[in-house]
Formats: sequence, structure tokens, C-alpha cells
Amino acid sequence: MRYARLSVDGRARWGRVGETDVELLSGSPLAGDAGRPDPEVVGTVPRDTADWLPPVVPPVFYAVGLNYPRHIEHAARLGNPAAVLPDRPEVGYRANNALTGHRSPIVKPAEVEGRFEAEPELVAVIGRTIRHASYEEARTAVFGWTIGNDVSARTWQQQDRTFWRSKNSDTFKPMGPWIETDVDALAQTTTLRVDGEERASFPTGDMVFDPFDFIVEITRHITMRPGDVLWMGAESTCGIEPGDTVEVEISGIGVLSNPVHLEGNHQS
Repeated sequence: MRYARLSVDGRARWGRVGETDVELLSGSPLAGDAGRPDPEVVGTVPRDTADWLPPVVPPVFYAVGLNYPRHIEHAARLGNPAAVLPDRPEVGYRANNALTGHRSPIVKPAEVEGRFEAEPELVAVIGRTIRHASYEEARTAVFGWTIGNDVSARTWQQQDRTFWRSKNSDTFKPMGPWIETDVDALAQTTTLRVDGEERASFPTGDMVFDPFDFIVEITRHITMRPGDVLWMGAESTCGIEPGDTVEVEISGIGVLSNPVHLEGNHQS
């Protein structure tokens, strides 16, 4: 099943995605309270004209870095002292303000210089409250999977003590287009394209630690709740510029597409 969030008449609405239409739902499909009934269908919107929002607004936005061996090797060649194979799963955080939906623009700030890059990422969406999870409990706690594009301003990343603007500026985290609940996400292929040209392709599951390893580690210390998201890192990156259209495809899930605009020149 595929679930999405759309803007309909200025309101955020959950929907169930079909081949040609999105069925609007009366509520959220996420587990939440025990015994909550499935939301009812209350209308439809054609997929072609849907105004896509990020498929979930997470209570907590977790993000993994340097979790693919080839990405670690690349970062090490660039002189990143943190680019070593990790011996345990460690997670970071991102800001919800950076989220934007499918087809919405990535806005490059006018003052950004140097490398401006996209990273294609698998995203796990948590479906129930968990603490001290076993590996199997972590597997069953994932409601579904979506796609993320981790946009980064590398010069800012090198200049600042934290990632506050290099990773978290508005529109730097496209996510979507929907949550797919029926897929073996780790058996898929991730592909990154710019203006239709393939720039990267890699096995989605070729990670140092998988999503369930991270969920086990996180829940040793932190309660995870329905709607939390866990971005899983990327094997490859590529430069992007205003005027480009960036696509991240994960087979079995879908395609996340976003144009790149320069700040002050973008259109709604």
C-alpha cells in the first residue's frame, strides 16, 4: 500500500495512492493509539494534479551519515577525518523546516558557493511506539519506506561547527512522494538522475548497518514514536545547480523529483 500527504484546499490530507488517483482519507494510517480504525475514504484527487507534501512530518527526524563503504572511501579521499568504517550505529538529527515534498523546488541560497550536492537516501518511517527494541521488534516497527534527497552545501559544512545551515536550510530535505508499506526495501536499487542523466546507482541495502540495527541502538536510549523517520545515508553524491531537475528513484518504492531554483528566482 502507498500512503501520501497532499495539500487540498489549503489543508494537509492523508491519501491512499492508486494507479491514477489518490483516495483522500479521514485520518492518518499510522498506528498511533491501539485499536484505531482504518481511516475512511472521503474523496479522490487525480495523481497528475496532486499537490504533494512530505509524506509525514516526523516528531523526530533521525539521519545517518557515512553508512555506505564506498561513500566512506570517497570522503576519506577528500580528507574527512571522520571517514572511517564505524564500529557501531550512531545517528544524528535534522530539522523539519528543511523538509519539502515531491515536485517542490530545492532552493539554493544566493550566498552558497562551492559544492552544492544531492544524496539519494532510503527513509524508514516508524509505525508504533518502541523502546528497548530487539532486532525483530525493530523490523516490525517500520510502517513503511519513502525516499529522501539529502541536499548539502559543502562549504558551509566545512565552515560551521555544526550542520545547522549546510544540511538544514529550508528545502534541503525533499522527501516523498509517498510511503510504500509492501516492499523489501533493502533488496532494491537506488538511482540518482539529473535532467534525466544517471549520475549514481547502487544497491540500496549495501550498508554498513541496516535500518533495524539503528532502531535497536536508538531505542536503547530514546523512545521512537509513530511518524519518526530515519534517513539511511547514501553511497554516492553529485553536484546540482539551479535549472536542474533532480530525481531519486528507489525501485519498488517510487521516484522523488525536484527542480532546483536559485533563491529569489524560484516560483511557487
